Amino acid sequence: MGVMAGIFMFSTLSINNAYATEQGQQRRQARDVRQDTRQDSRHDKRECVVNDNKSNSDCRQDKRQSKQDGREEARDIKY
Repeated sequence: MGVMAGIFMFSTLSINNAYATEQGQQRRQARDVRQDTRQDSRHDKRECVVNDNKSNSDCRQDKRQSKQDGREEARDIKY
């Protein structure tokens, strides 16, 4: 009986550890997406301002939308 309880406890811990590892990987991927999005949106805004295609306000709005899209993508990865 004690052996069965030990096996059950071990298998439960293994499942929980596997789930925690998967969650950690998802968080890491989501964080990487957000960081890449921030970097890309900064670069895009600089290019927009330098090329003077739009007003600064329009460039800023594009940057905000880019970052929001990145956040949504990160949420999709995590959840």
